[in-house]
Amino acid sequence: MAQKAVSANGTGGRTKPHAVVIPFPLQGHVIPAVHLALRLAARGFAITFVNTESVHQQMAGALGLGVDQDRYDIFAGAGADVRYELVSDGFPLGFDRSLNHDQFMEGVLHVLPAHVEELLRRLVVDPASTFLVADTFFVSPATLARKLGVPCVSFWTQPALSFALYHHMDLLAKHGHFRCEVPRKDTITYIPGVPEIEPHELTSFLQETDTSSAAHRIIFKSFEESRGADYVLCNTVEELEPSAIAALRAEKPFYAVGPIFPAGFSRSAVATSMWAESDCSSWLDAQPAGSVLYISFGSYAHVTKKDLHEIAGGVLASGARFLWVMRPDIVSSEDPDPLPEGFAAASAGRGLVVPWCCQVEVLSHAAVGGFLTHCGWNSVLESVWAGVPMLCFPLVSEQPTNRRLVAREWRVGVPIGDRGAVFTDEVRARIEGVMSGKEGEELRQAVKKVRATLEAAAAPGGSSQRSFDQFVDELMRRCGRR
Repeated sequence: MAQKAVSANGTGGRTKPHAVVIPFPLQGHVIPAVHLALRLAARGFAITFVNTESVHQQMAGALGLGVDQDRYDIFAGAGADVRYELVSDGFPLGFDRSLNHDQFMEGVLHVLPAHVEELLRRLVVDPASTFLVADTFFVSPATLARKLGVPCVSFWTQPALSFALYHHMDLLAKHGHFRCEVPRKDTITYIPGVPEIEPHELTSFLQETDTSSAAHRIIFKSFEESRGADYVLCNTVEELEPSAIAALRAEKPFYAVGPIFPAGFSRSAVATSMWAESDCSSWLDAQPAGSVLYISFGSYAHVTKKDLHEIAGGVLASGARFLWVMRPDIVSSEDPDPLPEGFAAASAGRGLVVPWCCQVEVLSHAAVGGFLTHCGWNSVLESVWAGVPMLCFPLVSEQPTNRRLVAREWRVGVPIGDRGAVFTDEVRARIEGVMSGKEGEELRQAVKKVRATLEAAAAPGGSSQRSFDQFVDELMRRCGRR
């Protein structure tokens, strides 16, 4: 594959400090890593971005590149000093990672780090001017950084609240809320920076009693490693999570630099989608302002067929117009058409179902008035930025914790299936409440206020901008450039 050279002077030495950026190989982690890489490049760093061959193949396939995909450089048109490198995750490209999730996670835990280390031993030619920016879930970044003799930046793509919970798993276990056969159900009040949290608001992995899975082992290893990182960079905003950030910052340099979006909150200069995007603009243009419920459960998590049918029933019963992203493997890659029989006919004229879309463009459209979401952190930040209230149906990982922020703390959304099961009547009532009436208006006013907080933080002189400036200054100093 054609590579862009890292900036160098005539003798082959680097003229810029070198940041090696390593995302976790899932769509929701790759997107913020790409835009962080572009931000760093804009501030004078030469970047090496390390993607897996599998994620790259899906991105290239989404663009219909076919035989040219091996030569495709996702950063080629971005005008940034980024070298693009690929590594194997240990599985053949045709291996179904969605259908064989546990096996895939074993590879991420045991095989991917070795391939990354092999690559970096060739790439890191000047440790004094190089540093590693690795997704916190990348298993062993601090150990790898020590081997290479470079600083380690742990990049957390979720809110500070979920980082704090994982960081204090030992306290949850000590008090009987985690890693026991029958966890306590009372309010948790002992996590530094978290005044109180209910057990059902913990991340899904912290609610499970079987902690032997590959995903749990990745979490345990990752947060053991995060203690050895030199810095933590978090895609959040200080004003939205002040106590959690303050508590974490007391232990280690912790930089809140969110929201990390593509420039201008529009279609990215770097094509990061792993699915071909449908153009929904003509259909949306024909809908009244604020009338469309956008539905998407993200790029990774699965929905049970029963829950999907209950939600579909609620959507139909509400009478709302809707745009529904139905990822081909949303239930399973073995069940590509999971909607109830007759759904398309019953919703004809007021709904559009597509396999994938450009979410920032859809959320920014004037026709969209609500977002039924799995509460992935990227989706939460994007919905707030677009001023769209949420109906929260978390599925896995930090999503129950994100719902707590959205529905309980910021009050810019409402829960669905809050204690487990989801039912058609509840979905209908929630949709009606958000899309019309007093509740919907209150949510829209609240989301405007939170959006203003995000905008102020990201603006020149704002908290996130200042934090990013401090982070850049520190790394430049470490690399001998200041």
